[in-house]
Amino acid sequence: MKFHNLYSFFRGAALLSGVALFPLSCASLTSNKGNEVQYWLTKGDESVKLQQQASVKFANNINSFQNIEIDDTQKFQYIDGFGYTLTGGSVEVINRLSPSKRKALLHELFGSDKNSISISYLRISIGASDLDGEVFSYNDLPAGQTDPSLSKFSLAKDKALIAMIKEILAINPSIKIIAAPWSPPVWMKDNGKSRGGSLKPEFYGAYARYFVKYIQGMKTEGIIIDAVTPQNEPLHPGNNPSLYMPSEQQGDFIKNHLGPAFKASGVTTKIVVYDHNCNKPEYAIEILKDSEAGQYIDGSAFHLYEGDISALTTVHNAFPDKNLYFTEQWTGSKGTFNEDLNWHTKNVIIGSMRNWSKIALEWNLANDPGFAPHTEGGCTECKGAITVSDSENFTRNVSYYIIAHASKFVPAGSQRIASTQTDKLSTAAFKTQFGKIVLIVQNDNKEDEHFNIKFAGKTAAVAISGHSAATYIF
Repeated sequence: MKFHNLYSFFRGAALLSGVALFPLSCASLTSNKGNEVQYWLTKGDESVKLQQQASVKFANNINSFQNIEIDDTQKFQYIDGFGYTLTGGSVEVINRLSPSKRKALLHELFGSDKNSISISYLRISIGASDLDGEVFSYNDLPAGQTDPSLSKFSLAKDKALIAMIKEILAINPSIKIIAAPWSPPVWMKDNGKSRGGSLKPEFYGAYARYFVKYIQGMKTEGIIIDAVTPQNEPLHPGNNPSLYMPSEQQGDFIKNHLGPAFKASGVTTKIVVYDHNCNKPEYAIEILKDSEAGQYIDGSAFHLYEGDISALTTVHNAFPDKNLYFTEQWTGSKGTFNEDLNWHTKNVIIGSMRNWSKIALEWNLANDPGFAPHTEGGCTECKGAITVSDSENFTRNVSYYIIAHASKFVPAGSQRIASTQTDKLSTAAFKTQFGKIVLIVQNDNKEDEHFNIKFAGKTAAVAISGHSAATYIF
């Protein structure tokens, strides 16, 4: 193999080793003069992973290619960011890396230089998620005891998580965080167990104060919680931990307890309802119909294990003044790189953006080769974006590339603009605060697709490989 310059040499080495190569940082993308389209590609067959391809210039092309037209006069939602859930299990396995490898990984994930993918948004659990090594809350008590005054509340169980978030904030001080509980303390529940059950009405007030103490405690640690949802997957009580919280209970909790508690305490953290699948948009709509509850609510959050991503637009159309958040989608141990790359890029990234979401988050950031840690009864097949094998080695998995195609190029504060689609090509376009246009494209066809990027009277003829994801910047 011959290399004509140093860049070609290192790019070739990256291809052979399977290591991602990032030749430009987000900041350097602002220097493009506007006549050149830069182009990053990931192929479903894994032969190319987030690698820069040859640039294409705008020209007066005359061809029969399909057109993708971008119109920056049609403006939609502003973007808060792209990222993952930083579970307790993620923290545990990342901390198994040697100090140098750990530092390098955190900078690759959250930094803004040429070797980083610039994650801009995180989700964390309030207490344990099912991808923690054990079940816990911040107010665990011996059986039969209660603590309505929350005198024994403590964030000590999340000491390692808090420490890692502080490190991440040192790398990216502007990263935003949304937090969700998987379960309240079991003494607040009608079944007294971490799995299932419902919140006892007599503890609604105490649980609202629990949220306030959590947000204030994290603020004392230097961590601002931008938003919370009252419950992760409130219609799935079979996980461990979990809670069953139908819409009427969640609406009551927000209207009469959580919202007033936030207001009385001066807490400005946003309240986001639902946080579950796209098959039940009526859950969010029913709560938002209540104007007393609605005054405290910023928006609603969705997953896509059931239903269609268009459910977000259904809610948007009913309540256009409320925000939308896409907060979770897993990649599993039995999925293939090709299937997951294309389905998630089409639905989670492009689909959520085209349906008004301010964020797009994949599920777990990191785990070990056995898909651990997890609780007893938690997810045993959830694949992290990163697999940590030992103290010196980690692997980048498919959800790393799914998010990177957006997070590396679409900074928080960008605005979605109009872009057309074709039968085979799904697209989402953005204008950054630096004036750059970013176009994300997914090719559903197994064959290469040629098309024209048309913008402001200019045309660039480009191509995208079959079953691939690409990001174009100009």
